[in-house]
Amino acid sequence: MYERILVPTDGSNVAEAAVEQAIDIATKYDAEIHALFVADTDAIAYGLGAEQVDRIRQGQFEGMTELREDAEEATAYVTNAAEAAGLTATERHAGGQPHRMIADYAADNDIDLIVIGSHGRSGVRRALLGSVTERVLRSTHVPVLVVDYTDED
Repeated sequence: MYERILVPTDGSNVAEAAVEQAIDIATKYDAEIHALFVADTDAIAYGLGAEQVDRIRQGQFEGMTELREDAEEATAYVTNAAEAAGLTATERHAGGQPHRMIADYAADNDIDLIVIGSHGRSGVRRALLGSVTERVLRSTHVPVLVVDYTDED
C-alpha cells in the first residue's frame, strides 16, 4: 500500500512529532522514508540577493552556514530514526514555498503518503500565521496524515 513516505521537516518539535508516526507506518509496509527540508524563500528573501535566493531554491545553502546546518540537522533526525528502524531513507534540501515544494516533491517522487505535523491552531492565529500543513492538503492529491502536536509549555 505504501512504498514511499514523505516527512517534511523544519527540525521543530512539530515536525519531529510526525516522524514517529511515519516510521511506524513505514515499518509495517517496509516503505522508504523521504525527509524533505524546505527553506521558505518568501520568508528569508529580504536582505538576500536574487542569486542567493536562486541557490536556495536549488537546495544549495553554501555560504549560509546556519541554514545549511538547520537543514542537515532536520533531515538527519528523520533519516537516523528511519535507519534505526531498518528502513531506507533519503534526504533532500530545497528552497521555495514549502507547500508547493512538498506537493511537487511528492508528485515527482511517486510518494504514497505525506506525514506532516501541525500545531493545531485555529481561528485568528491560523488566519494570521497561515498553515503549511493546510496548504499542503490543498496542493496535493497524495494522501496526507496530519499529526497534531500540542506544546505542553
